[in-house]
Amino acid sequence: MSDFPMSRAAGCPFDPPPELVRRFREAPVSRVKLWDGSEPWVVTRYSDVRALLADPRVSVDPGQPGFPHTNAVSRARDSRMRTLMQMDAPEHVAQRRLFAPEFTVRKIAGLRPRIERIVDDQLSDMLGGPNPADLVAAFALPVPSLVICELLGVPYADRAFFQGVAQTLVMDQADPALAVAASEELNAYLEALITTKVGEPSDDLLSRLAVEQYASGGMSLREIAVAGQLLLVAGHDTTASVIALGLAALLANPEQWELIRRSGDPALVDGAVEELLRYLSITHTEARRVARADVEVGGQLIRAGEGIIAVKSTANRDPSVFPEPDVLDVGRKARHHVAFGFGAHQCLGQSLARLELQIVFDALRRVPGLRMAVPQADLEFEENAVFYRVRELPVTW
Repeated sequence: MSDFPMSRAAGCPFDPPPELVRRFREAPVSRVKLWDGSEPWVVTRYSDVRALLADPRVSVDPGQPGFPHTNAVSRARDSRMRTLMQMDAPEHVAQRRLFAPEFTVRKIAGLRPRIERIVDDQLSDMLGGPNPADLVAAFALPVPSLVICELLGVPYADRAFFQGVAQTLVMDQADPALAVAASEELNAYLEALITTKVGEPSDDLLSRLAVEQYASGGMSLREIAVAGQLLLVAGHDTTASVIALGLAALLANPEQWELIRRSGDPALVDGAVEELLRYLSITHTEARRVARADVEVGGQLIRAGEGIIAVKSTANRDPSVFPEPDVLDVGRKARHHVAFGFGAHQCLGQSLARLELQIVFDALRRVPGLRMAVPQADLEFEENAVFYRVRELPVTW
């Protein structure tokens, strides 16, 4: 049996790991061995992944016996972070209801003018600076950081601190004690910030929770801080990864990049974003669950207490759903991908991520002569993290 997570092929950095692809074809529901000797199931096909993620007999609670922790850091991090991602119903339903009003399609659409200004300003700064530039540091990371800071009410001036903490939290090969310490440090920072917002609220999410939940006793200071930590870390790290990795993929497929670059149709850009989300599937550790009762998946009986890993990267390359799945096709209708998950735990911030990515790629396509400044073979990709990403993306124009 193979170890999990699995590495991607050096010459195919945008494709799922070859071993997962083999399993998709030959053993779509099969066991893998994790670092601690446990042997959860991996589920690789689209229909099975969707069915699994929507099944109430399957739990996201990392405290349940049999939950598949991908390494010691994962176990330490999961055991201390009781967020929406680690809650089952009814607790999950109740807390998600508190945040949902901030992430409706209509509410997020109202942020478009501000996000467009952020994108334009950051792009202008990059284009006015050194050429070549690292798109990750100069653009992909600052844009979602600014957006999520404004939404939450976190001072962007503190970005070096929370980005450093995020780096520790999402890396899967760090010392578990360091990850726990980083999480507690960020919680303490957010608790202090929330406390000030009780007396001096602003028009942001943490202020609303401070006034409506903490001051009334509905949520503790720590509960709000932990929720804020999830939104802050996931809200910038995931989108930054898709921006840089997505542009790298487009520039590696020049005919697709040219279609976007020459198009004046917003629908094509929007569709390209969905295709990039499908094609890249950046969650390296995939969607981890544990069966609370016996459940049959793809003809295989999974017993209560057995761990499960739903593999979104291969599900999004299922040829029965996406013809020629290994081809990046910006004209594809790919909105039904599972990059944001499926079911009750589908990503709360997906509307925000979509809007940011749509605005970003529409802006990037208008940069004359934007291209890679190094051969693709020289790029370094990060696999020892929760999210797959390119470390640096040197570009010129």
